[in-house]
Amino acid sequence: MDLVPFLADVDAQPWADLQHAYGSAADVPGHLRALAGESEEAASEAVSELYGSILHQGSVYEATARAVPYLARLAGAGCRTEDLLVLLGGIAEGGADDGDSDEAACRAAVVGELALILSTVDAEDPGLRRAAVWAAAMTGAAERVLPVLHRCWDTETDPLVRAELLGAMAHLDPAGTAAAATAAIGVDQPGEVRIAALLACVDGGQPWGSAHHGAMLSLLPVNGFVEDRLDLERNEPLQYVVEELLRRDTDADRDSAYTLLDAALRSAVPETREEALWAAETACLYSRSAPERLSGAVEALIADPADAPPAYSLLAKLGVRAAAAAPVLARIAAGEGDPADCALEALVVVDPDRAAPLLARDLERRPRALRAACGFLFAGAAGASFPYDPELLDAIRTRLAAADGPHSDEAIRLVSLLGAWGSRASAALPELLAVLPLCPGAAPKALAAICPPEHREATAEALTAAARTGPEEGRLAAATAVRELTGESGPLRAAVAARLTPGGPAVREAASLAAGLGPEAAGLVPALRSALSDRAGDRNIPQLDADVEIAAALWRITGDPEEAVPVLAGVLAETAPMWLRRTFGRAVRAAAGIGGAARTLLPALEGLLIEPMLIPSAVLALHAIAPESLDGPRTAGLLLDAAERDADAETALEALVVLGPAALTEDGRRRLTALAERDLRVRASGLESGMAPADERLREQARAVARTLAGA
Repeated sequence: MDLVPFLADVDAQPWADLQHAYGSAADVPGHLRALAGESEEAASEAVSELYGSILHQGSVYEATARAVPYLARLAGAGCRTEDLLVLLGGIAEGGADDGDSDEAACRAAVVGELALILSTVDAEDPGLRRAAVWAAAMTGAAERVLPVLHRCWDTETDPLVRAELLGAMAHLDPAGTAAAATAAIGVDQPGEVRIAALLACVDGGQPWGSAHHGAMLSLLPVNGFVEDRLDLERNEPLQYVVEELLRRDTDADRDSAYTLLDAALRSAVPETREEALWAAETACLYSRSAPERLSGAVEALIADPADAPPAYSLLAKLGVRAAAAAPVLARIAAGEGDPADCALEALVVVDPDRAAPLLARDLERRPRALRAACGFLFAGAAGASFPYDPELLDAIRTRLAAADGPHSDEAIRLVSLLGAWGSRASAALPELLAVLPLCPGAAPKALAAICPPEHREATAEALTAAARTGPEEGRLAAATAVRELTGESGPLRAAVAARLTPGGPAVREAASLAAGLGPEAAGLVPALRSALSDRAGDRNIPQLDADVEIAAALWRITGDPEEAVPVLAGVLAETAPMWLRRTFGRAVRAAAGIGGAARTLLPALEGLLIEPMLIPSAVLALHAIAPESLDGPRTAGLLLDAAERDADAETALEALVVLGPAALTEDGRRRLTALAERDLRVRASGLESGMAPADERLREQARAVARTLAGA
């Protein structure tokens, strides 16, 4: 390639005006020059930099599409060809098939280079062939690519290239590749090809039969067969197969998944058990029956205590269903150091009553277990807490009072446990008062929870002082606790007034507390008004959130919608609802609280019925403001759509109750029953540790809603 015109063309592009992941794409020409240069080190660094900028974590940008033709010309000229083909494939994978977005432009740009990519599928180097096959498949141009892939499949002999070919054909034509995949799972094929074939069978929707089951078991452990594949989505084959079978949500496919998992978990090969453990954890995230179905393999997993540590994470997900492991975990937890802490962390979830005295025995050196115990407060059922234990109470008191007492994070966890125990922890009142300066946000709530009647006056005095002169971040919490203990709202009104500074960091919290005071907070109205942001300027999310809370507070305090409704209208008039979903949700709930007096917001609220995450709260607001505007069956269908997509499902179920039974068609009743009784989890997002408990709460809510609507 003649570099002079190539580089001149590169330099002629307006890179500085284009954007990639880190802003201006002015650095792209330098990377392209490095790729065309003689330094292997510089070229390698350029590839890495391009992955970070124009294909950042799978995302593409306007500069990406502009770079594609130059990357292709360099690849065609033999400059880092394999690396650049893979990069082009990644760009196509991150693209889209239609529209006028950057994603669509990127995929179209790579499709424009298909002639070059397809010419490389016959290269002498197997690595080049693999890269070309994968890149071609990622374009999605099935009509052009599939005939070439089929031709190559008939003649290719290299196992890794054949595996890539099978994966590529399945990507472009899952059902049409099923026959070739089925024929390739036999023992006459290399392991790399057999695994690719099994994955293609799953992708093609084939029933998982005895042949598939036997083939997978005979190949375990399987991760080594895919470690050189370019398809990173399927780099854990056992986990992938189990997940896809469970996603089908049929009895037969569940049986297949759990039969496979049970056999793998009981394997005598450590590497196989390791792969099975990860697949089993994934099953817990997708299947409601996973803890019960996997419990039978627990005893086999921990038959030898030395084999228990790799299973801790799974045992924690199985919870009480892993009770058979509790004795082994307890023996290890009674030991010393980090191994004991890790075992106790799992035991906290598997058998919390057995874990509590062990946690008390060496509290200072059990940070993992303490964190898990506090996890009950956030991931468990409503109102759940780690079991009360007198020995643990004594240990917490000793730890809080120690001269070299806990650091702030540990102290907050200890304080939270005490608060969750309520009056049973009243003996810890002196220690809680002592750590009030260390935990200004958490300690007041705990003090209000545990304080016995005879100490309320003295405790309130300490909290009142904290509300006036304590650390600023805890003053609102302290004043709130004073009101809870005594009913006196003066300290809270003063603390709220001090935080209602325009643009201040605590305006939203302060306004929310003012709303809770209602007419008692009439004196705060001028401060609330002055804390509103300037609607004429560019407002950030914290400012918008604060404005919503201020609007709600003005309504709750004055009962006059004249100020509150325009504020909410201003928030709902903001663009980019995708980035403002939480803010819009708060605004919509505030509008619902106002009711019919917020009728001018109807057009804005109706416009939100196309946003799945906002549909439930918008329906509640519309029903509160103008119930006659809602078509019952259509609205119920929208709510069920949102619930099934885990788009604020709890609010969607709440709104179904508000709509009433007349809104539910027979199909709607069937869908509601499925939400409650299907095996596939509805809640499939959020922190891993909280997904299953949250889904169980949602399941119980769906059952309660179904009963309510059936009996109404």
